Amino acid sequence: MAIIKIRNAAIDLDAAEIPNLPATKITSGTLDNARISLDAAEIPNLDTAKITSGTLADARIPANALNSNVSVPNQSAFKNIVINGDMSLAQRATSKTGITTSTYNTIDRLFTGASSAGTWTQSQSTDVPTGQGFATSAKMDCTTANTSLGSSARLQITQKVEGQNLQYLKKGTSSAESTTLSFWVKSNKTGTYICELLDADNSNRHINKSYTISSANTWEKKTITYPGDTFGAFDNDNGDSLSLNFWLVAGSLWQSGTLQTSWGNNTSANRAVGQVNLADSTSNEWYVTGVQLEAGTSASDFEFLPVDVNLQRCQRYYYREQGDGSDQRAVSNGMADTTSRYRGIVVFPTTMRTNVSVTEVGLETLRPGAVNNEVSLDATIDASTNAVMLQLGTDTGTPYTAGNALTLRITNSTSSFVAFDGEL
Repeated sequence: MAIIKIRNAAIDLDAAEIPNLPATKITSGTLDNARISLDAAEIPNLDTAKITSGTLADARIPANALNSNVSVPNQSAFKNIVINGDMSLAQRATSKTGITTSTYNTIDRLFTGASSAGTWTQSQSTDVPTGQGFATSAKMDCTTANTSLGSSARLQITQKVEGQNLQYLKKGTSSAESTTLSFWVKSNKTGTYICELLDADNSNRHINKSYTISSANTWEKKTITYPGDTFGAFDNDNGDSLSLNFWLVAGSLWQSGTLQTSWGNNTSANRAVGQVNLADSTSNEWYVTGVQLEAGTSASDFEFLPVDVNLQRCQRYYYREQGDGSDQRAVSNGMADTTSRYRGIVVFPTTMRTNVSVTEVGLETLRPGAVNNEVSLDATIDASTNAVMLQLGTDTGTPYTAGNALTLRITNSTSSFVAFDGEL
């Protein structure tokens, strides 16, 4: 048993936790020259070399050995710049085939940038690293190979970030913060891959770092630190300021120079030097989960959020009501303003990033005591980031009486939906 003396420490302890401590030694809520007896097992990670002359000399006690009053680096709420980094939400679909161009496909907040890089299926997979707390990952599966890439061919998985969420990084100042990226990755194709930060507010300045997949078909954790950029502040608005790009395919246009491992002006040839061609075989696939980008020079444990919190953060950019194949689902209540037109207001579950675009398939109106009428979107009216009025016309006939109440709903088909898109 070690007898140690803690100097200038702030520790929250009940009297029962130190039964032999004289009350006279407790002054103004502090331990005044107190001696505390601890077994080695009580501080299992304490370096015994730090115990000198009965004191803790510059010791680092693990956070799980102390109470919540202890300050642990990188443990602030919402420390992760990446939204849905555990790939748990996929409002659009859990799988999308035939991907050849740039768009959002399945997992929320994941943008696919693609050009002449083969054909792909993207899916939400349950293949995850064991024992890490993740239930899902993003999977890219090559279904049509491209073994001879054109110079501008590319495939990237991207998350775009609003500038107003990045002001604390102090970019463009002498105090610019470093950021650290951590993630779990798996692929059958070993070799060099590139992760890029791209500054959309300052002529696409970028910094690019490589990582290596060493073992085929094995989950590996990667950590990359990017120094802060003292040039060019992020705009303080709701626009696209920063992109995190995972390169998977890069033609010669993107890798004929020298990898740009420090912040600099946009140089295409320096963005993906050394990147393997994941499109060279239909056997190739790539998985990622646990993506976290945070301020600082070290990676902390992944920040898991409650599903309702994560969903609300995703719905700021994309909100979808989907048919489930078993019953209709109400979207809004409104009225017939003519004999063939419906108007009704949809209130969003959270404030959207911007005024939305609306897409729908399989909507109908419900009238009490009457048949349902299929309708299609004519226009959006009085749109805001909190609500929008939908104007829909009947597909056939003039079944309404102007002024009558109507309910807009999704038909009971798995292909029916209405989506409100405010993505970056």
